[in-house]
Amino acid sequence: MLFLRSLLFYLGMWLVTIPAMLAPLLYPLPPLRRYAVLSLWSKAVLWWLRVTCNVRFEVEGREHLPARPAVVLAKHQSTWETLAFQSIFPAQTWVLKRELLHIPLFGWGLAMCSPVAIDRAAGREALRQVIDQGKERLAQGFWLIIFPEGTRVAPGTKGRYAVGGAMLAEKAGAPVVPVAHNGGEHWPKGRFLKLPGTIRVVIGPVIEPAGRSAGEINAQAENWIEAQMARITTPTPSG
Repeated sequence: MLFLRSLLFYLGMWLVTIPAMLAPLLYPLPPLRRYAVLSLWSKAVLWWLRVTCNVRFEVEGREHLPARPAVVLAKHQSTWETLAFQSIFPAQTWVLKRELLHIPLFGWGLAMCSPVAIDRAAGREALRQVIDQGKERLAQGFWLIIFPEGTRVAPGTKGRYAVGGAMLAEKAGAPVVPVAHNGGEHWPKGRFLKLPGTIRVVIGPVIEPAGRSAGEINAQAENWIEAQMARITTPTPSG
């Protein structure tokens, strides 16, 4: 049944992706309006995931969300959070690899969401791109979603937290919202099957950048996220 449910989910997801391929037609709209239309796709996929695979989510800590655009530093375990965050946080965009924008149809639609597209091979220049483009997006009213570990990590593991997101918050004077979740337990990286259950998302208290260095902001976010991960991660059975 898990296989059949997961197959049905992917068939439906591909079906709703067909109209999303028309995203370039939205170019004349203002950036925030384009995002409002395009985010309907992720909400449809989440709804279909719940219907077909019984994967739900609950959010703790919504009261911590600030009234102004913020930098979200979040755990990255699967594709799930890139979709679900669009239903949890205000209008947002993401820091991503520039190469993704070159993928036919998918990349064109992604470009319509005003991402911060960086050249990861550019070293310190990539960091400057995050800061410069990130400031512009915040000024436009977007929240910035950044996964400081850079790549998806399996439940129960931890990557190195890069400082770029924290440095953007420091330079822009933007609040930082740390976020933990266990999405990888139900939408595992690289696996076809989607496992039923409720994903837990925990939003932490805002970290204000005033008086803090980027390193201090990053360390505070990392410590909070990992402490929450230890609390919400399902223990792996021994033996």
